[in-house]
Amino acid sequence: MAEEVALELDVAYQNDTLHFSLQHDATIHDLALHFADTIEAEIERVSLFILPKPGLKKHPFPDIRLSEIVTPKLRIKGIGTPTKDVQKLNEMAVRVAARRTARQSARQAGRQIKHNVNRDWKKVQEEATYTFHAIEPLTYLPNPAKSRRYLERLANDPGIKASMRKHKFSVGLLTEMNPAEHTTHESKTLGLNRNAGEVIELRLRTDSYDGYRDYKVIRKTLCHELAHNVHSEHDRNFWDLTKQIEKEVEQNDYLHGGHKVSEDEFYNPDDEFDDENADGGAWEGGEFVLGGTLDGQQGLSRREIMARAAMSRIEKQKALEQQQKQADAASQNPP
Repeated sequence: MAEEVALELDVAYQNDTLHFSLQHDATIHDLALHFADTIEAEIERVSLFILPKPGLKKHPFPDIRLSEIVTPKLRIKGIGTPTKDVQKLNEMAVRVAARRTARQSARQAGRQIKHNVNRDWKKVQEEATYTFHAIEPLTYLPNPAKSRRYLERLANDPGIKASMRKHKFSVGLLTEMNPAEHTTHESKTLGLNRNAGEVIELRLRTDSYDGYRDYKVIRKTLCHELAHNVHSEHDRNFWDLTKQIEKEVEQNDYLHGGHKVSEDEFYNPDDEFDDENADGGAWEGGEFVLGGTLDGQQGLSRREIMARAAMSRIEKQKALEQQQKQADAASQNPP
């Protein structure tokens, strides 16, 4: 009888890669146990992102055999807090509670307490809750460090952060997508939301991998994907929420007394993304797809869709000019 081959798996954790050798019949639960032991954490405090599927797994972990999900594209991200760090957080919580009690006692005694007016603690707490809890580039593509910086820039965008706090959006993992895996002759996917915010993927790179797309275009795609945290269908509620998020994000571009942040903050000079591909398609199942179906445009190429849009703008402009001429004529020849 041939000897069973052990499973060799890598798990990304913070800035490290942890390697595990497991039995051939090991399960996701077994991997979680080994991961928790390695980082010295309680298993209830760890999670595993297993991509492309089955996605985010938390305690209690399923007894799905790892051999059933192992593929060449398998990526695993481990998240967990070591017990010693939990203890530090608990100790900090005790100190904060003690300070709060002291303030309350001082107020009752009629004394004025000087407080930190420069720190909005409620905002700090909300930002820690309503955020992207993990950020990962595709390490097998060129220059993953730059992709990580790009994703971090999106996650820390003031408008994105403000909108996530307002709508209470919490996203497990923000990552990039491989353009080659999401491009066909008919369409290209710009964004993907899995399981209402479990994972959001964004097309950061140009199709030839030699540059990155325009920041504002990617940020707009992210707004669309965040709307899928609430609405899976592409109905009027979805589009209304998308428009609202986009407006909120753009409003936050005006900072520090109302002036707009410089354009350099929003444009990547390495970008070679054609404006033609900026935003011309539809959303399907949480995906932003160029060349998709929207308002009777099924079967049309991207260029045909753009041509229709251009003709529509021209017709609207002609109608407005005609209305203005009629209004001018009526004002010059009153009845």
